[in-house]
Amino acid sequence: MKRMAVAAVAVLAGALATTVSPAAVAAPAPSADLLAAMQRDLGLNAQQAAERLRQESAAAVLQRVAEGFAGDDFGGAWFDAATGKLVVGVTDEAKTDRLRRLGAEPRTVANKASDLEAAKASLDAVKAPAEVTGWYVDTRANAVTITVKRGQTQAAQALVEKAGTLAKVVETDEAPQLFKDIRGGDAYYINNAGRCSVGFAVQGGFVTAGHCGSPGDTVAGVDRSALGSFQASSFPGNDYGWVKANSAWTPTAKVNHYGGADVVVSGHTESAVGASICRSGSTTGWHCGEVQAKSQTVNYQEGSVSGLTRTNVCAEPGDSGGSWVSGTQAQGVTSGGSGNCTSGGTTYFQPVNEILSAYNLTLVTG
Repeated sequence: MKRMAVAAVAVLAGALATTVSPAAVAAPAPSADLLAAMQRDLGLNAQQAAERLRQESAAAVLQRVAEGFAGDDFGGAWFDAATGKLVVGVTDEAKTDRLRRLGAEPRTVANKASDLEAAKASLDAVKAPAEVTGWYVDTRANAVTITVKRGQTQAAQALVEKAGTLAKVVETDEAPQLFKDIRGGDAYYINNAGRCSVGFAVQGGFVTAGHCGSPGDTVAGVDRSALGSFQASSFPGNDYGWVKANSAWTPTAKVNHYGGADVVVSGHTESAVGASICRSGSTTGWHCGEVQAKSQTVNYQEGSVSGLTRTNVCAEPGDSGGSWVSGTQAQGVTSGGSGNCTSGGTTYFQPVNEILSAYNLTLVTG
């Protein structure tokens, strides 16, 4: 089957004996959003962005042809944005002229792509020390690059020996970590003990109920990894607080729908009495009802809280701090109530606009 595939590519290569130009490759017209993002992030104007997409489309077609022609001598390929051409590495110099006629920019290299991939695969089977931050096939360098924390090159020695002469070590100041989303309605844990729910992401963290934590309390995320700490809270009197997140967590405009697509918060316009409203919480998930009254004072056993909004939506312990939305507009965070989600009940929330104003926070919207 492999010989048949190579033969088919060879036929295509013969058909494309002349240069594969960007104009010769049909591609869907790029969206305005894509062109805008390329202009913003790559420093291009609209015409340059569109032209680059055409060149990249042609290069993608040419790469399949060039790889088939090079066969076992293929040494990798990459798009060169400066020239708008596909650069193709090949270990057999005799094949460079034909690659050039196909429209590629050939480079004679020492290592075959298959050897580099095999070397990387051997590293994938080894448990690497924490000082090593990663490894990959560096096509341009025609080597397997192993990245290691600065000053810790000795830690990579076992990996270098495993990959042999194909490996090179590069020191880096980067420390890769997972990016995790802060999402309304998800669980979080206070001092590795109590559980509450995220209200809404704000720039730098999230807002939640004040009775969930005090300034300085540590917070772990839904996956129990460190998230941040309470910067401020107010309870009783009010029932709000905010948590500052560490760099591993990314605030998002999402609210967990628990079984449906996440709700993306677009603003924080307050809804009217009688309006429909829904709540997200880590104990009972997603429930809806109506706004019954505003500015209610609730006399909890721990003290009274004023300025709460009354609803006929159910909630249970652990839902505290969770999100309330009307449509896609953020409304508030769960304070407390009575009843449960089996028999029904009354639940109160702290309006989000008061929290944003009190701590000068900016809601993350999408």
